[in-house]
Amino acid sequence: MSWTWTYEKSDGTATGTSQEFESRSDAETWIGEAFGDLLEAGVDQVRLMDGETEVYGPMGLAAE
Repeated sequence: MSWTWTYEKSDGTATGTSQEFESRSDAETWIGEAFGDLLEAGVDQVRLMDGETEVYGPMGLAAE
């Protein structure tokens, strides 16, 4: 399977997806490094996908 992040607005509207990652660990490491850039690009939250299966989310990117 390939791991990806789905990008969303705060209302759940999908706005795009990340590149594909070979492992969950790679995907989670990447989001930890890229969340600031995603926020600046207008992404409010993300969902982690394993192929077509949602693993978790939505996960907000802004500090609470």
